[in-house]
Amino acid sequence: MLIKILKKINKLRQSPISYARSKGVKVGKNCKIAIKNWGSEPYLITIGNHVHITTNVQFINHDGGVWVFRQEIPNFDVFGRISIDDNTYIGNNAVIMPGVQIGKNCVIGANSVVTKNIPDNTVVAGVPATNICTTEEYKFKMMKINTNLKNKDDVLKKEAIEKLPLNAFINKKTLK
Repeated sequence: MLIKILKKINKLRQSPISYARSKGVKVGKNCKIAIKNWGSEPYLITIGNHVHITTNVQFINHDGGVWVFRQEIPNFDVFGRISIDDNTYIGNNAVIMPGVQIGKNCVIGANSVVTKNIPDNTVVAGVPATNICTTEEYKFKMMKINTNLKNKDDVLKKEAIEKLPLNAFINKKTLK
């Protein structure tokens, strides 16, 4: 019981990056990580440089579905490495499945389930995640509504946002 308590205290005290490394995740430089849950085989995860992993992202390194064969084959177990290359953003609640490799300069949309490898310079989203556009196309689209408010004081930012016209916000098309 004491060991469990000490492990929880250690987890709370460490930064997400140092905690990830303590669990065996290979983490590059200049990363921003907002999770401390790395699944059951964290040592199978490699993260490149300048990667942002947001809240509630899940990494799954095994296929638990083989449980249905364990009466027949008691030691049945399969695993997959996960690799995330440099300069990639993974949105809130995304799930990265076993064996997936995510390339450089990628954006993974919030709530996406990544079941296949993602090539460099790609934006994906959905369940399962599908190709939306290239990162260059995404940048071009977002530049049209860039507010240039990053790193501004919260009060000034709020005042500026409240004065923006409606066409300066992200607007979605209507579902047909």
